[in-house]
Amino acid sequence: MTEEQLTVRNQLLARRGDTRAGLLFGDDSWTWDEVVAASCVRSAVVASLLPAGEPPHVGVLLDNTPEFAFLLGGAALGGQVVVGLNPTRRGPALAADVARADCQVVVADSTYAGLLGDVDVPVLLTDGPAWAGLLAEHAGAGVPDVEVGQDDLMMLIFTSGTSGEPKAVNITQVKVAFPGLFLADRFGLGPGHVAYLSMPMFHSNAIMAGWAPALASGTTMALAPRFSASGFLADVRRYGATYANYVGKPLTYVMATPERPDDADNPLRIVFGNEANERDIDAFGRRFGCVVVDSYSSTENAVVVQRVPEMPQGSLGRPLDGVKVLDPVTMEETPDAEFGPHGELLNADAATGELVNAQGAGAFAGYYKDPDAESERMRGGIYWSGDLAYRDADGFVYFAGRTADWLRVDGENLAAAPIERILLRHPAISEAAVYAVPDESVGDQVMASLITLSPLGPDDLESFLADQPDLSPKAWPRYVRLVDSLPRTATNKVLKRQLSAAGAADPTWTRDPRGTTYR
Repeated sequence: MTEEQLTVRNQLLARRGDTRAGLLFGDDSWTWDEVVAASCVRSAVVASLLPAGEPPHVGVLLDNTPEFAFLLGGAALGGQVVVGLNPTRRGPALAADVARADCQVVVADSTYAGLLGDVDVPVLLTDGPAWAGLLAEHAGAGVPDVEVGQDDLMMLIFTSGTSGEPKAVNITQVKVAFPGLFLADRFGLGPGHVAYLSMPMFHSNAIMAGWAPALASGTTMALAPRFSASGFLADVRRYGATYANYVGKPLTYVMATPERPDDADNPLRIVFGNEANERDIDAFGRRFGCVVVDSYSSTENAVVVQRVPEMPQGSLGRPLDGVKVLDPVTMEETPDAEFGPHGELLNADAATGELVNAQGAGAFAGYYKDPDAESERMRGGIYWSGDLAYRDADGFVYFAGRTADWLRVDGENLAAAPIERILLRHPAISEAAVYAVPDESVGDQVMASLITLSPLGPDDLESFLADQPDLSPKAWPRYVRLVDSLPRTATNKVLKRQLSAAGAADPTWTRDPRGTTYR
């Protein structure tokens, strides 16, 4: 290992001696030099707890706290591996995550201690006396005397589990260090900037789009224990945040808070993330006086599509080299999407395929101890994302949903995401989840669960859908349910398998199979 290698360890060591603010949390603050020193102490504590000869894996079940940041830094310095545990997992499922990831110890606090009753490894609470004693015992610990390379594991991050059981993704040192450098350079981050981190640190978005660019550039990190729509703007002002990251629906939630005339009076300049809808991307930027940059990626980080200024409405943007849309059966590129005069997709069956990285694994370093899932993801030497898409003649890519979001209605294949985009055009609809429920005879029917911002009646929805020239008659939702909330993962992704499992029982409105009138 050379000092020139791109590792998180080297990025942390570059912050030694830096007396500028490195970490803010509530009324507390640490310089970057103090962050490195605290990380060295945690590395020594964890090393003292790990049994010899076993994987050096420590499970972390914490909100976004300084302890999480210090444990992460300590693992990067000492060649240990933080396993990010999801607090929405419960009982045997959480215990199975701990076992599958070879955690030798779990670090939590009293907030989540009650979730760990089924875990059969030692549990230490950061707000307990034992942890305080360990910190005191190892106070003043120096930089761990170990060799750490670019391809060494630093974290295991579980996928969101929207389409099945979560899988532990191998996160290497370079897989964190490189995007940190790239994003810091892209957005001009550095000393004098403050990055606001409110996305959960057990997830890749918080690490690679928040923690990593701050570390790589010496930007101050401001931690929020968890995301709060009502507290977002107050925190941005309190910490002087110039940069924030997100995944999923946070922009939607912030936009639903009462608007005030001084909303744009804040220091925020760049908000970066993925999975926001176009309406919120534009409206959030106008309301808060910042630029929202949304891009497509996943925990595996093997397929990346970036938004560009000239992209057409509804598109994800332009894919990076090697990213293609392939037919999963023939493994050939799908034909270009053909659009009618009103933007309707005319050849959905032929044009829709799976987003892949045809050049190989990209940044994907595999799943931990899951060769079957890994080989399925890397069929034929190609990385298959599990996401449906289609591509226009100019090379722009359009998201069509997960592979499980493929509906077969009256012999025609439909994708859920384009229908959701159309529903979101209605000003009263803030969120739309479209999914399949069984047809009475064969195939599927379209069902939509909607969260609304203002009253919406069946007549209003009928006339709105009738006015959408790019909506296929078969894509009209057969069943509509108005809901106050949707089942979600901890990173705000909708669990459609739960919605589909509930079926079409008790819809708010329904229409006849060939009709357009809701009742």
